[in-house]
Amino acid sequence: MSALNRWVKMAQIIPWDEFESEYAANFPTAHGAPAKSFRMALGTLIIKEKLGISDRETVEQSRENPYLQYFIGQSSYCNELPFDPSLLVHFRQIISANLINKVNERMVEKIRSITPVKTEKKKDSTAKNESPNRGKLIIYATCAPADISYPTDLGLLNRARVHTEKIIDILYKQLKGQIPKKPRTYRNLARKDYLLIAKQRRPSRKKKRHAIKKQLQYIKRNLAHIEQLIESGATLERLNKKQYKTLLLLTEVDRQQQWLFDNNKQSIEDRIVSLSQPHIRPIVRGKAGKSVEFGAKLSASCFEGYVFLDRTSWDNFNESGELKAQVEAYYRFTGYYPESVHAERIYRTRENRAGVS
Repeated sequence: MSALNRWVKMAQIIPWDEFESEYAANFPTAHGAPAKSFRMALGTLIIKEKLGISDRETVEQSRENPYLQYFIGQSSYCNELPFDPSLLVHFRQIISANLINKVNERMVEKIRSITPVKTEKKKDSTAKNESPNRGKLIIYATCAPADISYPTDLGLLNRARVHTEKIIDILYKQLKGQIPKKPRTYRNLARKDYLLIAKQRRPSRKKKRHAIKKQLQYIKRNLAHIEQLIESGATLERLNKKQYKTLLLLTEVDRQQQWLFDNNKQSIEDRIVSLSQPHIRPIVRGKAGKSVEFGAKLSASCFEGYVFLDRTSWDNFNESGELKAQVEAYYRFTGYYPESVHAERIYRTRENRAGVS
């Protein structure tokens, strides 16, 4: 293996062994198949993100490239899949953001220990004018867009209605022959009402409200049918775990959308915008052309070219409240406060300016 290869260089910097025991603590039992090593789990996720490829393609690339196999800790080249692509889902669940930050800090400490420190010449080197603060701290907040279609109330209600119809079909199979007839859902008419507005380029606000009202009525009728089927003897055990969670989610979506409609509002606390990823929240950013983004909000700091993720949240937060904590984190890591802090205007609150001065 060439020592100049990028994957070989990166493998030498990452402290794999230091965090193996912390990673292994997620597998307290000795039963079942042997767990993959921390190097293989984290290394695979790094490959996926650095190359920007899918889970399946990541595993295929690891099978074909000997340098990638070395990076994830294999001792020799093997022309077989190292593991099933579905394991990447478990890797992402087990390796927490806190553990990633610890690995990142140890990597930076290791690189800084072997990198010579550059000293800047000052015009006035007298002790009187010398400042104990050193370095520049850059802080910034952004949003990581989630992989969802742009949410609309009408589209969300249409998808919710379709899920209620599927649940009705499952529950009715248990009582087929025991009740007179299957509850009517008017699914064809409901879809026709949805497409009538969805296909229009710019429907009026009045038309959209009328369409939303119809979809809410369909959903309420379907939820009432589901309750009747349960009272008639149908059990929720026929629903799998995902379908049961979806049913609970549908009731909350119905409640939120009904409140927005009745009060003629555009926002509500903990608003659900995606049925597949209900944890995603609208993040108001105020950018030109895109005032709202959908994804996790990140607060990051950067110094000497190293980036640290200080906070991540699916809920919106004011990044100005993170300034003092980021400056203190800089001090704990380097041993001195920054000579200057570079941030956007939103960070210039009275409290922050008083603390910096």
